[in-house]
Amino acid sequence: MDTYALLERLLLALAIGLLIGIERGWQERAGKDGSRAAGVRTYALIGLLGGVSALLSGLAGNLFLGLALLALAGSLALFEWREAEANNSASATGLIAGLIAFALGAYAVLGDMIVAGASGIAATLILAERQALHAFVANLTWQELRSALLLLVMSFVLLPLLPNHPVDPWSALNPRQLWLMVVIIAALSYVGYICVRIAGERAGLIYAAAAGGLVSSTTVTWTYARLARSHPSNSVPLAAGVTTAWAISLLRMSVIATVISPGLIRPLFSILALPVLFLAGFALVMYRRAKAVVEATPLALTDPFKLSEVLKFGALLTSVTLIAKLAGNGPSQLGLLPLAAVSGLVDVDPITLSVSRAAGQAVSFPYAAIIIVVAGGANLLCKTVLAALFGSRSFALYLGAIALTTAAAAATMWLVL
Repeated sequence: MDTYALLERLLLALAIGLLIGIERGWQERAGKDGSRAAGVRTYALIGLLGGVSALLSGLAGNLFLGLALLALAGSLALFEWREAEANNSASATGLIAGLIAFALGAYAVLGDMIVAGASGIAATLILAERQALHAFVANLTWQELRSALLLLVMSFVLLPLLPNHPVDPWSALNPRQLWLMVVIIAALSYVGYICVRIAGERAGLIYAAAAGGLVSSTTVTWTYARLARSHPSNSVPLAAGVTTAWAISLLRMSVIATVISPGLIRPLFSILALPVLFLAGFALVMYRRAKAVVEATPLALTDPFKLSEVLKFGALLTSVTLIAKLAGNGPSQLGLLPLAAVSGLVDVDPITLSVSRAAGQAVSFPYAAIIIVVAGGANLLCKTVLAALFGSRSFALYLGAIALTTAAAAATMWLVL
């Protein structure tokens, strides 16, 4: 390593310590000079000390770096203890911050500079958000914590353990993909809960539905239908959220298709532009109507998601997936349009991707656009059925009327063009 590279790494070590020191100094800015165990200069020097110790360990051996860290830890612990006695307080944050500055300073010299810098910024951010984090923990309920832990277990413990290949004779059921949908269902439910708590019921439901529409509008429909069943008086704001998700889902499907095959832009958007405008208009009207509803009957959410309900929907999704696969691989071998209608019941992405790749070659652009629209219509039908099965009567009527109008608009544009 040349001299310039060494100086660059040592400057990064100094900068990491300085950044942490500035945050620590700002947090304790009200204290008198000499009342703090470590300030801006001290933390900056600790970062530089870590870098220099890392360099010296190359000459004296790795044991030197460990001994330097132990010496720093002992010295800092002594001064933090004296500060705690003087201020009649107890906190290990200053000690840990000093050790992190030393460790990241050493890593800036020995390891990846980008990782060291990013870690220093992350550590400073955590230190700076002390009040926000304390307030978050103070307001956190047991149900929220339990649901978050369940979601983490589902995502990072169970999901990697499942096989990522079909396990049934019909090659329809991939356990990891199916469980991923269950995880998405739980995650979207949790996101919706957080959005409602932060942004309020009316706007929060729209934000959560818009985000969910980018992933799975079917999941948004089921989640909001379940809420409508337990809170029937809030069917209007919930229906506004679902309509938003439907509009974004159609746009997402169209964008995916046209990015893969630009020749689909004209035939696809000529059919779907009016339905998307209708959905956006319905969502806006219902959002405005929702203001009076929310003020009269607030939506009281107490649980981000119920695992039993999420698993039930996962089982339903598995059943529909298997039925769609069997119908598509039956003895009669469905044509493209019927296959799009069957596969679209579960997910529009596979048929959209495959048809878009073939557009302009094995399939003409207008016919490819019709196939994609049929898949989207089948998916809309499936979501409408979900709203009727799991939602309140008024929720189902709202979405049924919106779905019928949207389908009529798409059919009209299809026939006209």
